[in-house]
Amino acid sequence: MAEKKNYYEILGVSKNATEEEIKAAYKKLVKQYHPDLHPNDKLAAEKFKEINEANEVLSDKQKRAAYDYEQEHPGMGGMGGAGFGGFGGFGDIFDSIFQGFGGGASVQRDTTGEDIQLTLTLSFMDAAKGCTKEIPYARNEPCPTCGGTGAKGGTAFRTCTKCGGKGQIRYAQETMFGRTVRVGACPDCGGRGKIVTDKCPDCKGKGYIRRETKLTLNIPAGADTNSYIRKRGYGQAGTDGGASGDLIVVIRVEPHKIFQRKNMDLYVDLPIPFQTAALGGTVQVPDLDDTFEYTIPEGTQSGTTFTVRGKGIRSRSGTGNLYIRVTVEVPTRLTREQKRKIAETASTLDIRQYDKAKRYADNVSALYGKDPY
Repeated sequence: MAEKKNYYEILGVSKNATEEEIKAAYKKLVKQYHPDLHPNDKLAAEKFKEINEANEVLSDKQKRAAYDYEQEHPGMGGMGGAGFGGFGGFGDIFDSIFQGFGGGASVQRDTTGEDIQLTLTLSFMDAAKGCTKEIPYARNEPCPTCGGTGAKGGTAFRTCTKCGGKGQIRYAQETMFGRTVRVGACPDCGGRGKIVTDKCPDCKGKGYIRRETKLTLNIPAGADTNSYIRKRGYGQAGTDGGASGDLIVVIRVEPHKIFQRKNMDLYVDLPIPFQTAALGGTVQVPDLDDTFEYTIPEGTQSGTTFTVRGKGIRSRSGTGNLYIRVTVEVPTRLTREQKRKIAETASTLDIRQYDKAKRYADNVSALYGKDPY
């Protein structure tokens, strides 16, 4: 027998988690394991599937209650230990149990269209400074001819006689709890409550038409990889005139040749000649708009980081800083004359005058009784 999945563990929430906690956990995990971020990764794909399956159950009050009941009473109601996956009948048993005690849970069809998710790749500068992009994509749009009903002229349908237009049928059955009654979707109209008598010629009764469309997006400054923009109503068309789903555009930012980024802060690695490090001087440092002059103090050591406040990414949530990480470049090709001059200068310097060198020399001398210099 296959081990039953614990949907609470999959989403990383407690059994008493609220709807908001479940929704937040689901969104976080979807961003983490989305197939676009893990191409050709079968484990990530399977994890993504489990996350969606768990959310489908736990975000629906009726399915969640049925799942909890099955967890506490495994094999009850004719399940025979077959597991909960797919709800291939346990939802009916749940309806039977609770409606047998006077309940009357209604069956509602979800007519909202599905969401569409796209990935938009941006250059480093476009993401940092903000930009406008035109996004082409295909979607099912509500049929303008029939208003999404699928019926010719939007009116060529009749009330379902089997359910009387309610879209629901009540079923009586015998269970271990006695005679119970459940409510299910009408098999004739599929829960719609109406039956199309003459299909719309444009959408052929589907209620939607497939179209290539374009959407202009304003990308705010500071967009980063895995951030996303949700456009309400720009997803797939709903059914029976239901609302359209959403378009979710996930951002992916390309790396830059000069800048690295951490949140709104920028980092730049600046190589400087050894004479500038020793004597000080000015250098040109790039930022998002241009270059600016920065003064390197004398005696600067390789690995030193300088902070320039307000020179990072400017976004609606604030402005970051620019961090300049200095690397001192030592020349590798010197003429004899240059070497001679450096040697003469070096002979007048005592490296022990510098704090780190002095501590190093003292420690070596104390350990081995020898001067390392």
